[in-house]
Amino acid sequence: MRDRFKKDVDRMVREYTASIAFDMLLYNQDIDGSIAHAKMLAKQGIISNKESEDIAGALEDIREEIDSGRFTPSEELEDVHMNIEARLIEKVGEAGRRLHTARSRNDQVAVDMRLFVKEAIAHTMEKLVELQAAIVDVAQANKDVIMPGYTHLQRAQPVLLAHHLLAYFEMLQRDMDRFGNCWVRADVLPLGSGALAGVPYDIDREFLAGELGFGEISENSMDAVSDRDFVIEYQAAASIAMMHLSRLAEELVLWSSQEFNFIEIDDAFATGSSIMPQKKNPDVAELARGKTGRVYGNLMGILTVMKSLPLAYNRDMQEDKEGLFDTVGTLLATLEVFTGMVAGIRVNADRARAAVDEGSILATDLADYLVGKGLPFREAHGIVGRLVQHAIDGGKGLQDLTIDEYKGFSPLFEEDVLSITAETSVAARAIAGGTAPAQVKKQLARARKLMKGEDD
Repeated sequence: MRDRFKKDVDRMVREYTASIAFDMLLYNQDIDGSIAHAKMLAKQGIISNKESEDIAGALEDIREEIDSGRFTPSEELEDVHMNIEARLIEKVGEAGRRLHTARSRNDQVAVDMRLFVKEAIAHTMEKLVELQAAIVDVAQANKDVIMPGYTHLQRAQPVLLAHHLLAYFEMLQRDMDRFGNCWVRADVLPLGSGALAGVPYDIDREFLAGELGFGEISENSMDAVSDRDFVIEYQAAASIAMMHLSRLAEELVLWSSQEFNFIEIDDAFATGSSIMPQKKNPDVAELARGKTGRVYGNLMGILTVMKSLPLAYNRDMQEDKEGLFDTVGTLLATLEVFTGMVAGIRVNADRARAAVDEGSILATDLADYLVGKGLPFREAHGIVGRLVQHAIDGGKGLQDLTIDEYKGFSPLFEEDVLSITAETSVAARAIAGGTAPAQVKKQLARARKLMKGEDD
């Protein structure tokens, strides 16, 4: 491809521009695309059926060579496409040279990347469902456990632990939706766009789409070879998913600390200290928090690569791969290890309940009690605020106050105020989406339906 040049490419330039060190990961997609292209060329009479069959057979042999580690890629051939093509020519001769008819490396790499992203989405969604199932199982097994709900990391109101965990199910369900939408936009065939203007051959793009499993074909050849929105969208969805996992990680770190002691992480998902024998460190959760920043960085990298590129293809776009590959690997590994870690959590129900009974977590329920007696909420809020301060000054919890103390702040308090408990507080939140046991039971049932792919 250097016939118009007077000099060979400089060694440093060759090393700098080569992508074979990382894009060899696309070999399966590249071979699938080439086999489909060869079949289409034969169908259209551009090459013979014999040539198409020889090409397909040789490409499958090359796939086996790569799978078995017997294929040695060359940096001088730049990328996965040229390495496979060179080996193909070694095996079938002139027919191998004819394969590139009606195709450019620009639309070739675009189809490889779309096939890769579609496969990555499928694997990601499988792993998301597995983690959702682990969350639902832990929630179901601890459906009666009451714990403090928090705002500003301060104890706020009692909630069921299952309700808290199912919040993460909902986050992951939105991640499922995002990846599903990304699939739709990745499911567009660019092959046939050539370098940028289309090709002057009578090719059958619909046939190619059918062979490669694409739902539609691209409508604009320039857009098709220069579009990496689907890569950006996967990375954006992955960043949001990692953010959700990082939030869950933070809760697991907090809950497993001696200060909270709501859960214990299984020994298989924790590490010790090199110097302090008593330590049990939640390293998996901590690493997930750290790896979230790495995935964010990959998203910012591809956004920056694409932000000023004129149409159509530019070599900058070679930088679309390493970050994507890293993000896919990081997210899949994090989802898998989280599934095992969550499934092995042991809940300390007694400690969670004791934390509910400490302090003034039922204050809102007392304000609501006064509202039920006809008092405006803002006035009720003020009364209960003073009542809380009175309890603090006396070194008591609200549950330790006598009816006389209550009446000292409002004559509306009656004996039944003493029957307000964490159980009645939780049960009172019986609206759709609330933390009441009956509602959480419905949420668990809904979650299981969604995981089976049934409509809500």
